[in-house]
Amino acid sequence: MTANASAKPLAPRDENDVIAAVADARAAGTPLEIVGGATKRTIGRPMQTAATLSVARLSGITLYEPSELVLGAHAGTPLKDIEKELANNRQRLAFEPIDYRGLLASDGEPTVGEPTIGAVAAANLSGPRRIYAGAARDALLGIRMVTGRGEVVKSGGRVMKNVTGYDLVKLSAGSWGTLGVFTEVIFKVLPETHSERTLVFEGLTDASAVASMSAGLGSPFEVTGAAHMAAGIDGPAKTLLRIEGFDEQMVYRSGELKKLLRTFGVPALLADDASRALWLKVRDATFFAGTDEAVWRISVAPSHGAAIGAAATAAGGRVFYDWGGGLVWVAMPAASGDGGAAALRAVLPADGHATLVRAPETLRAAVDVFQPQPPAHAALTRGVKDAFDPDHILNPGRMYAGM
Repeated sequence: MTANASAKPLAPRDENDVIAAVADARAAGTPLEIVGGATKRTIGRPMQTAATLSVARLSGITLYEPSELVLGAHAGTPLKDIEKELANNRQRLAFEPIDYRGLLASDGEPTVGEPTIGAVAAANLSGPRRIYAGAARDALLGIRMVTGRGEVVKSGGRVMKNVTGYDLVKLSAGSWGTLGVFTEVIFKVLPETHSERTLVFEGLTDASAVASMSAGLGSPFEVTGAAHMAAGIDGPAKTLLRIEGFDEQMVYRSGELKKLLRTFGVPALLADDASRALWLKVRDATFFAGTDEAVWRISVAPSHGAAIGAAATAAGGRVFYDWGGGLVWVAMPAASGDGGAAALRAVLPADGHATLVRAPETLRAAVDVFQPQPPAHAALTRGVKDAFDPDHILNPGRMYAGM
């Protein structure tokens, strides 16, 4: 289990306090749970930690140069504050970070707290636009973090650079607090778009939907989102393709996409607010909110997406697709003893990844939450963990047992 939620967490005010807290914990052999807004505490394996270190007080924008499209902030800065400041300058985080609060609140206890910008980097939180604009790690320019040795590591900066040796920025993105405590992150940002449209095809099979999404994404019309909900997820089966840009572009690009995809039917067209509202549901997987199902996030090549979906459906699961079929969200019945782990991983290709995003603590302790690694990869992962956190005091075991 994780640290006692009722106990007062360590609440450093600045990076020096973080250094001192980690050094003290290392000296005392005290394993730490690392949190920001504490909105994703139930993702990962249950941890045996004795104390919680919260970076929530490390808050505030440290660098923002709109003309250079770069923003830096302390790790505990609420994501909503970042997005508000960017919106004031008609800019945004292009990778569309997911907000897990709705999905994780399904057990009847609301998820409190605010997502933080440090967690966006630590968990590599990315949404539907990833297929067009890249993931959070692709926009992450620089980090400062305190390792399990109690040492500060600074990597990257304000611009993208060629890297010689270890790229610690990319290495730490998606490490879920197991390598270090982020104190500052720097992201590349992009301008907001003026308008968006979503083509909505109804009634396609999963295989036809993947084919249509692949055709749209392969076109020159800059599709920035491609998703498919099987029948029953949000009414009849729906296949979505999103375009964004200037108002005058929307008529031409949507018209050309309709011509290109005419063999798949005649789509409805959603504009602006209606389009954004639908993509928020896709981004946050709220189709599966409010149930007791085990929820999986499966990453595969789009060509394998429909087969994964078919296997999940045959095992009693519910499915929707993002990233043109490269990301398959699956909700499996709670009654299945392993939450569908064996059935889903049995049909994964060698380069596929299945992550258990939502499940009771007992299930997260019994199955691999993150995709099991081949022995050679596991040895590398352990070596990296040992180098940054030799005593395994930072989020121990959250991703893999013994690490």
